[in-house]
Amino acid sequence: MTDDRTRPDLDDTTVEGLGKLSEALETVEQARGLLYGFHQLTGKADLLLQDAVELLRKAGHTALADDLDRDLVGRNVVADRWTFQIVEDFDANYWSTFRALDARARDELADGDRHVFEARMKQRERTQGHPRHEAGPALAERRPPPQTRGMTMPDADDAGPDRDAEPLGAEVAPPADPESQGGEAGPAGGIAGPSYPPAETEPDAHGH
Repeated sequence: MTDDRTRPDLDDTTVEGLGKLSEALETVEQARGLLYGFHQLTGKADLLLQDAVELLRKAGHTALADDLDRDLVGRNVVADRWTFQIVEDFDANYWSTFRALDARARDELADGDRHVFEARMKQRERTQGHPRHEAGPALAERRPPPQTRGMTMPDADDAGPDRDAEPLGAEVAPPADPESQGGEAGPAGGIAGPSYPPAETEPDAHGH
């Protein structure tokens, strides 16, 4: 088996054909489950029938109880078979052959990989980067589209390495720095006004 279950080396028609074969096998598996249910329910019915025979005989309905016991208790369900024999024939002659040929097709055409069709479907449909849409086993996490790098700006002293720019207003001048808040009291000296937002109006990180 390969590390990339989508198998980009296989043509679409081959993948679709293997997918249909896999779907057919899964349908057979469902039918087999129903067959085993039939087997168990029929066995349960036979035990209930025996209880009914005992109660009818106890109630004095001897002839009816005898007929039920002779003709129905332990009767073959089909031809010469009980249900366990039907199940065994199904497994030996159909189910096992179906599974073997499905495995052969995958081995010859896809190096044994299973569910290639579904793997491609998942990669097409899942939302990249979503926390509940991970690729999972045997599927590659595709790289998200490249993101624009943030602007950089020099540090406060115009020295040292560049650092990422922060949102507007993230850095507020301290109240003790009157020049940065609009200068000293007095006539305007070319300063348009106080920096925005003023420190006293900046919301507290722990406030509401």
